[in-house]
Amino acid sequence: MVADLSKPRAERTALEVLTQRECLRLARACALGRLAVVVGGRPIVLPVNFTFDGSAVVLRTDEGTKLEGARRGPVAFECDDIDPTYHTGWSVLISGDAEEVRDAQEIARLERLPLGPWCDGPKPVWLRIRPHVITGRRIPLHGSNPCPPSQELAS
Repeated sequence: MVADLSKPRAERTALEVLTQRECLRLARACALGRLAVVVGGRPIVLPVNFTFDGSAVVLRTDEGTKLEGARRGPVAFECDDIDPTYHTGWSVLISGDAEEVRDAQEIARLERLPLGPWCDGPKPVWLRIRPHVITGRRIPLHGSNPCPPSQELAS
């Protein structure tokens, strides 16, 4: 893996700043993400399986904490991937508003997307996160010799 030095870097951290297009490409390849909502004045982060509808994140849920938080205000969606051997990886954050999809024709269209529940139980509510901001960062390769696992545990 060779770092592309032509890509912009965050000044303070030297992380590679990802374009919106690259963020969406990477996020679409993820199997699991995290939905951040505020409930009772406290932020919570919950794992979700999801798919994309254009640049919008789509997920299914039922009544409960996740839906309560999504109804009350802005949300954030995050997904990432890491390589623990080479200490590289990336993270994408999508901030926006979640909306319940209620239109029967729209739900029928969304049901054709590749999204099914991972857990037992009904997931009758469709949520769509319309992004306001899509950002991402990549941790570049910082050395040619990976740290052996035994040294990682010792540090």
